[in-house]
Amino acid sequence: MQKESLKPNFEFVALMAALMSSVALAIDALLPALSQIGIAINSFDATDNQLLITMIFLGLGVGQLFFGPLSDTFGRKPMIYLGFTLFAFASIICVLAPSLEWMIIGRILQGIGLSSARTISIAIIRDTYKGDYMAKVMSFVTAFFILVPVVAPAIGKGIMDVFGWESIFYMQLVFALAVAIWFWKRQPETLHPEYKIPFSSHLFIDGLRELLKYKETLAFTLISGLITGSFLVYLSASQHIFEDLYGLKDAFPYIFAGLSISIGLSTYLNGTLVVKLGMRKLSLMALVIFSGIALMYVFLFWNSTNPDIIVLVGFLSIQFFCLGFMWGNFRSIAMEPIGHIAGIGAAITGFVSTLLSIPIATYVGSFIQDSVLPMFLGLAICGLLSLGIFLTAKRITSKQTKLIT
Repeated sequence: MQKESLKPNFEFVALMAALMSSVALAIDALLPALSQIGIAINSFDATDNQLLITMIFLGLGVGQLFFGPLSDTFGRKPMIYLGFTLFAFASIICVLAPSLEWMIIGRILQGIGLSSARTISIAIIRDTYKGDYMAKVMSFVTAFFILVPVVAPAIGKGIMDVFGWESIFYMQLVFALAVAIWFWKRQPETLHPEYKIPFSSHLFIDGLRELLKYKETLAFTLISGLITGSFLVYLSASQHIFEDLYGLKDAFPYIFAGLSISIGLSTYLNGTLVVKLGMRKLSLMALVIFSGIALMYVFLFWNSTNPDIIVLVGFLSIQFFCLGFMWGNFRSIAMEPIGHIAGIGAAITGFVSTLLSIPIATYVGSFIQDSVLPMFLGLAICGLLSLGIFLTAKRITSKQTKLIT
């Protein structure tokens, strides 16, 4: 029975956030260590080392295609356990990696393993809530989840300075084990027997055919990919921007934390406002501002050098404040029509959005050498494309509603 009107349970929100946070910790805690890892594996190009961030997203995207459908057949909980086991194996590969190529393999496998936590947590939320209430729960989950990016770089740097960069991977393993035990002890299975889909070679194809019937799901999956890709440009290049271009190596974890707080604050506000105002209205307003701020930066600094760090952080703070009103809402809008195939639906939508985001981040990130302008140009283009898709989907949905009524 889906709880559409009951208040979210605090422990449920915290546990789902912890599952997602295992992904954030694996990504963000490594940021301060990229240069040291590069030295250890004889990789001295900052652009190449950014692959250690972007490639984990490739694993996150691909892994969803396996764990999502399998969770619709065998249940949510067994797939979480399988994913954490693969993550542990991949972490050992990263620690022992002799080269950039081996480290990338380890990071892709880490992403595949963690995709179970990322995808299935969304499926569990969809199993339990729906509509604007699902968006409310997603917002609170994301608000908790944002606490990890706030502290992860500082924790990673502190551990690295004392024990070496390898200890960051051991710390991630301890966190994953603690979350897995908590999940095993406290979270019941949410896939009801009557909703189980028998495993077959056609499972993915049938799920894809069903998903393609819902144009709004497709539209907001594309939007999620564009916005995630634009953010991934910042995420993968942040160490290079703040440490190399601005010479703020010691301050980098704190700047990163401050920007993450901006996302967390807006995500929390979204959770309190979304039931009253609706996820579509809130996310559309945020998308307009997101695109406008990026365009303003491009206009002001087109032929200029990098602005003062305070100006840069100011622009990024506004951009990231908008993200809190978009991420959870876009994902909830995409998932709303496909609750009957929540596992495979979360997998396909997550895969498509992630697959779209990686080339965006890799391509735009390659231009960030001496200037941050390409990053804002990428934010502006992705924002405007998303806005066009959003308005088109809104128009189509309105026409369909009028025809029905």
